[in-house]
Amino acid sequence: MAALRVPQPANDSNLTAAQRRRAALAEVDNAAFGWYHVKIAGVGFFTDAYDIFAINMCAAMIGLIYSKGGALTPNQELGLKVATPVGTFVGQLLFGWLADVVGRKKMYGVELMLIIVATFGQALAGHGPGANIFGVLITWRFIMGVGIGGDYPLSAIITSEFATTKYRGRMMNAVFAMQGFGNLAAAIVALIVTSAFKSKILTYADHHHVDYMWRIIIGLGTVPAVIALYYRLTIPETPRYTMDIERDLNQATQDADFVKTGKFEKIEDQPVERIDVPKASRRDFFRHYSKWANFKVLFGCAYSWFALDIAFYGLGLNSSIILTAIGFGSSKATDANQKVYDNLFNTAVGNIIISVAGLVPGYWASFLVIDIWGRKPIQLMGFTMLLIIFIIMGFGYHAILDHSKGAFVFLYCLANFFQNFGPNTTTFIIPGEVFPTRYRSTSHGISAASGKLGAIVAQELNGEEDLEDDYAGHEKHVIDSNSSDKAGAHVGN
Repeated sequence: MAALRVPQPANDSNLTAAQRRRAALAEVDNAAFGWYHVKIAGVGFFTDAYDIFAINMCAAMIGLIYSKGGALTPNQELGLKVATPVGTFVGQLLFGWLADVVGRKKMYGVELMLIIVATFGQALAGHGPGANIFGVLITWRFIMGVGIGGDYPLSAIITSEFATTKYRGRMMNAVFAMQGFGNLAAAIVALIVTSAFKSKILTYADHHHVDYMWRIIIGLGTVPAVIALYYRLTIPETPRYTMDIERDLNQATQDADFVKTGKFEKIEDQPVERIDVPKASRRDFFRHYSKWANFKVLFGCAYSWFALDIAFYGLGLNSSIILTAIGFGSSKATDANQKVYDNLFNTAVGNIIISVAGLVPGYWASFLVIDIWGRKPIQLMGFTMLLIIFIIMGFGYHAILDHSKGAFVFLYCLANFFQNFGPNTTTFIIPGEVFPTRYRSTSHGISAASGKLGAIVAQELNGEEDLEDDYAGHEKHVIDSNSSDKAGAHVGN
């Protein structure tokens, strides 16, 4: 179908305010697919996923150095893992609301600065009589979680409001898909660092070099964030926000030109031409969502995200089985140093395989068809396939494992695939499109926070399940240098 073109007289001064509004938005709606905002927003999601997943592998290293017996206690593990999800829950609600109140541009980059500072703080965290390293890390990870939470509504809404109508789904999908590469990059970096320190791990019984390893892995998470920060701080406000919330028609027209030219001007010392559109307020917010037609959309987005996370977490509990089945489970070495190295190495390699086998392909399968099939069909298909796979894996759990671990691995990877070629992707995209501009970011934040709440509820139901990673299914080992190993994992949105 041809894109809608808004006729424009030769002299723009003859257009009414409503016609000029339509013409400015048409420039955005009819633009070609653009990678600029995908790259800026996508780097943030890459960083988010890297920072979250890195701790899943680094937790074993931290426990080896700072915990008695060489392994994290349940309370230490819970603190490290739950701090980020709780912070993310707060950040999604807080930044979602602030982006509607003070503007997308003013908040975009603030969340990334929180992530950079908190990540750097973790890498430099110390331990002494007056400061327990676990308390320090938990504090920094909560702050980092607030920043990560803010990235959800901000990146989604800014990409959505700058995206062409024809390719909006693909642009938002491409942003979200960067978290798959973030997960993969964390595993690759962990593998490289572990291999680089192999001789040190095998030589020194006190494993003090492992303390360098986890700091390097976590600290490298600041690099992509620093690169993206300048561009986030210098992009213009979205034309839809400028028009529908600030109600500044002239500036919105300038902001819309950024899609075509890559340049924009801040209009100074000129009368502001106001547009007659509904104004956001607390009373208007409750009035808007007091109508069932509006509330059911918010409820549908929030519950879909909640249901996905609370249902999908159980799959992560089987990651140790998957890694063992593909030959990357716990080490059987009798030498303590060799055992430490093997477990760190196996965890990194195993998670690279899992990411490539199901997680990353699922994102890009959605990318190919999201604007052809539509969001709703993909979400319904994904939920249906996950339901079927979970029923088979749940009721046939022991029978499948007893007869064919390969079949169980296949079902696991298939579930990861349909998580991302399904509701994990669409629950991110849909809230960025279906709400009015004045409440779009707040509503996306509420929807995303509902998903995080589902993750927290799943943790309570599953007891020892790892809460950390909200992007994809993974496994970690807590290493005891004397004899014991313990594995755990987390899957989520």
